[in-house]
Amino acid sequence: MSEAAATGALQGLRVIDLTQMLAGPFCTMMLGDQGAEVIKIEPLSGDGTREMGPFAPDDSLKAFGGYFQSVNRNKLSLALDLKQPQGRDLLIGLVETAQVVVENYRAGVMERLGLDYETLSARNPRLVYASIRGFGDPRTGKSPYVDWPAFDVVAQAMGGIMAITGPDAETPTKVGPGVGDIVPAIMAAYGIMAAVWRAERSGEGQYVDVAMTDGVLSLCERMLHQYSYEGKVPRPEGNRHPFLAPFGLLPAKDGVVALACHNDAFWAELARLMGRPELAADPRFQTRQSRLANQDALYAAVGAFTLRHTRRELMAILGGRVPFGPVFDVSDIAADPHFRVREMVVPLDHPGSRGKHAVAGVPVRMSRTPGGIRRRAPLLGEHTDQVLGGLGLSAAAIGQLRAAGVLK
Repeated sequence: MSEAAATGALQGLRVIDLTQMLAGPFCTMMLGDQGAEVIKIEPLSGDGTREMGPFAPDDSLKAFGGYFQSVNRNKLSLALDLKQPQGRDLLIGLVETAQVVVENYRAGVMERLGLDYETLSARNPRLVYASIRGFGDPRTGKSPYVDWPAFDVVAQAMGGIMAITGPDAETPTKVGPGVGDIVPAIMAAYGIMAAVWRAERSGEGQYVDVAMTDGVLSLCERMLHQYSYEGKVPRPEGNRHPFLAPFGLLPAKDGVVALACHNDAFWAELARLMGRPELAADPRFQTRQSRLANQDALYAAVGAFTLRHTRRELMAILGGRVPFGPVFDVSDIAADPHFRVREMVVPLDHPGSRGKHAVAGVPVRMSRTPGGIRRRAPLLGEHTDQVLGGLGLSAAAIGQLRAAGVLK
């Protein structure tokens, strides 16, 4: 980690980050990871996720925990009371210097603050203004649920992913990571950069709207064409694929492994590596259709082989020869050379703690303008003086605003 100037592809892009929780901060984190200057605007009490932990055992400060650190790295923090006219004016001044604003409040909140898209774009016509809400914004299509609050679990439920996830057809299951937040965040980052590209050429900004439920539905595209083309309502599929076999999870002596040997060539190679070449010629398993029709017998035959070996033994036998991978937990990931050489487990300094603590790295790698994690998450208001000084405010003026409770 370095405090050096950004070298990413988005160097020179200024983003005003009015987000909280996960969806919005993940979106702006992605922009910051690629070199954008992200100024996180927090209330004087701070983003509520600062208090959520987990905290290191020796953290004497508890200014923020692992949750906040993981999605607010590469950002500056400015603490403002936007309900005060002076705080609102300071934010508008910042917006006039920026290309992007991102917020994830409920519909109507920014209007009540006088900081909505129409107000801000009047001051900065090239502005790209993005929002991430549970059910979108009325500007692009008013949902009957527009006023409903939503978090990850709600978006997962209503966006369809739970309906096709679970151990059996009757048990819908929440997906482990917060895809109801993270997928819309990724799509918002994509939409923002598409709008920035257009603004650079046309001189006109625009509003970018992502509904969390819409983002989850797009992730589940397969169930829509199953319904449309076949009239089928897909249900949870367990650990197998509805169209392909073998394509799923199988037991190992010390855990579970994944295999995707559904085409003829990979299936024949798997049978050979198992020491069972006759399986490739078995009429039950000769074609994709026959393998799917006889998948219980197929999985039983392959599972009998995988169960005799550990995951590492199977890596030696199958790795690089057929589509295969062991199911890793986080301790496996932290020790694995792939994630080390790809810099996907990144240790960061943490105020109040003696050691470094890891967050996930940057998966989008660029050869000429590499992004990366340059700095830890900020303390609340850590960069207030720096940011406002850049707007031309003197130290005395900043001190007066701080004494008046406008900023921290």
